[in-house]
Amino acid sequence: MDKVVLKIDGMACGMCEAHMNDTVRKVLPEAGKVRSSYKRGETEFLYEGNFDKETLIKAIRETGYECQNITIESYQKKGLFGR
Repeated sequence: MDKVVLKIDGMACGMCEAHMNDTVRKVLPEAGKVRSSYKRGETEFLYEGNFDKETLIKAIRETGYECQNITIESYQKKGLFGR
């Protein structure tokens, strides 16, 4: 499983966060723990396998935002108490 972090330009409020979350879920229904922060300018989610980055970037652009960068890092689920 991977943690995907998108750097998003154009988010300014909680409604923008909701729009980004909905866009990710629409393009990648298998995405887990989707959350956005307009203060950090980021949307992150968990995903297993590969996905079409260009399709996601296009959907984000069509929603009115700009994806500036995509970072993918390995994610290990932590057990009880972070172990």
